[in-house]
Amino acid sequence: MPPETVLSVVIVNYNVCYFLEQALLSVRRAVEKMGRPVEVFVVDNNSVDGSVAMVKARFPEVILIENHDNPGFSKANNQALRRATGRYQLLLNPDTVVEEDTFRLCCEFLDEHPRCGGLGVKMLDGQGRFLPESKRGLPTPWVAFYKIFGLARLFPRSRRFGRYHLGFLSPDETHEIDVLSGAFMLMRQAALAQVGLLDEDYFMYGEDIDLSYRLTQGGWQNYYYPGTRIIHYKGESTKRTSVNYVFVFYRAMVIFARKHFAPDRAGTFSLLINMAIWLRAGAAVLQRVLVRAAPVLLDAGLVYAGMYLLKTYWEQNHKYVRVPYPEKYMLVAVPVYIGVWLLAAFFSGAYDRPFRAGRLVRGIAVGTLLISALSNFLDAWRFSKALIVLGGAWAVAALLLRRVAGNYLRHRRLSLADQPQKNVGIVGSWEESRRVRQLLEQAAVPARVIGYVAPGPAVASANPPAAAADDLLGEVRQLEDIIRIYGLSELVFCGRDLPASQIIGLMVALPQHPPVAFKILPQDSEYIIGSSGKDSPGDYYALDITLNLFRPAQVRNKRLLDVLVSLLLLVLSPVLVWGQRHQLGFLRNCLRVLGGARTWVGLRHATAPGRAAHAVLSPTDAVQSEAPLTAATRRRLELLYAKDYEPATDLRVLGQCFRQLGREQE
Repeated sequence: MPPETVLSVVIVNYNVCYFLEQALLSVRRAVEKMGRPVEVFVVDNNSVDGSVAMVKARFPEVILIENHDNPGFSKANNQALRRATGRYQLLLNPDTVVEEDTFRLCCEFLDEHPRCGGLGVKMLDGQGRFLPESKRGLPTPWVAFYKIFGLARLFPRSRRFGRYHLGFLSPDETHEIDVLSGAFMLMRQAALAQVGLLDEDYFMYGEDIDLSYRLTQGGWQNYYYPGTRIIHYKGESTKRTSVNYVFVFYRAMVIFARKHFAPDRAGTFSLLINMAIWLRAGAAVLQRVLVRAAPVLLDAGLVYAGMYLLKTYWEQNHKYVRVPYPEKYMLVAVPVYIGVWLLAAFFSGAYDRPFRAGRLVRGIAVGTLLISALSNFLDAWRFSKALIVLGGAWAVAALLLRRVAGNYLRHRRLSLADQPQKNVGIVGSWEESRRVRQLLEQAAVPARVIGYVAPGPAVASANPPAAAADDLLGEVRQLEDIIRIYGLSELVFCGRDLPASQIIGLMVALPQHPPVAFKILPQDSEYIIGSSGKDSPGDYYALDITLNLFRPAQVRNKRLLDVLVSLLLLVLSPVLVWGQRHQLGFLRNCLRVLGGARTWVGLRHATAPGRAAHAVLSPTDAVQSEAPLTAATRRRLELLYAKDYEPATDLRVLGQCFRQLGREQE
């Protein structure tokens, strides 16, 4: 008779192959240290980033469930939980790293606490800082009210206002708590059999609160256990400025209230939540607009001020100017000039990162030529050509000076570069440090590798002395001094040479002043992974070729093409509409594309990063084939389109699929 499975680990993945690989490597080491039977499930929700192939190739021991759509977090977890046989069952996010002793220690805790139905652990962000969502209280109407309206953030340690994250409880002590985090949610199978699995009414967010509450209602206890730690790259705040996050997260709280609170209280709670949704959504939109518009508005203000001074000087000192310029010059003409200059600079790439002065100069020069040329055709608005040229020169100078001043205030450096060059130290063996160098170079990361830090004396002596001596900065026990002496701004830990527990320990122990960014190169991986904190999504350096479709220059070109095509189609619509299969849809799509809610050609079957506009047509629509294309073929063709994108491709697809321009989103 086979031994009993002690632990079932369930990971739901959606297009985060690089995080999933690292998570599974840490899980594999924790399973080895466990020394007891463990089964690992990965449920993939129709990823298109190679996650499934990676799991099959690198982790044959994993039980893989492949979904052909995205049913949501709850349903995907339940698929695996229904097949799981472990006495204890763990829901684990793919963007986590567990210590080698995590599974063993947690299962021992559950063995010692028979009434423990659910267990959470101390979670740290990618910089080693404690994540408050490691322990949470029940979001009763008042607790939710304090959180939504910011009182919980203002008074995090208050027993009244800080109950959502239980900030008044020490993060270094074991506590009985109400709510576990879905990022690491270890539960007893007997408890799940009694209270049921995740509620599938929740697509994302809220399901962990619901299940935690049902566990306590069923007579079980939930615990926060700080005896082991995990890294969770994307904390609760990852998408807080996203309008979609606001709606999904707080709607989940409404579902919870309606399900578990009395109807009269649920109504009041729902009203408060819906008020908060619109307040938070409005604040999120305003914040995003201000963050994106602030540099442009500041540039416009600087150029306007300079144009006013130039006009005043010109009126007082130029012998050919007999009278002051009319009011319309500063009220209308100059704002138009500024709009043309900044728009030309934008399309030239002056606001792209990394900043290039040549792009700015080119954009302003083109804008100056356009203003000069157009003013020749408007006698009533023809002022001084000299002021236009001088204004263009001032625009270049002002925009460059603004960037230098901003970089000095942020980094204390007189430089045009958006960020200072990174000084990178590698913590690992000489062999792995060479691999890190190659990855950084091939990924074109703007960084200077200072050298490597050996994990210990044995590793240092094992390196070939002639090749490694010059690069060796010291040993890991000297890391704090090495950071200070060499001015390191980033550390890359080599997962092959250091256990996760040591990496996490170093993240916690190293001082944060001056700040040092942490990244990890998992064993035999081509991804260097890290995150600047709980409010920043995880990022990575990789050898993957950037899809041309999503490069800033092509994004602008595509948007400009969409606008011009939409305007042309609308002008010719009295004639063209009769050639459309869906005539009303044709007009609607023209307006939607013009407004930015749609794009004429794009990805309909492959997943686009970020919040890309929905596509009316797919490049696969132009493919001539006797047999229908499979879903995999469509995704592959779309990824090839994205990789080699150029605007001419969109024009070709529009021409071949002209009669389908009125098609509605499927």
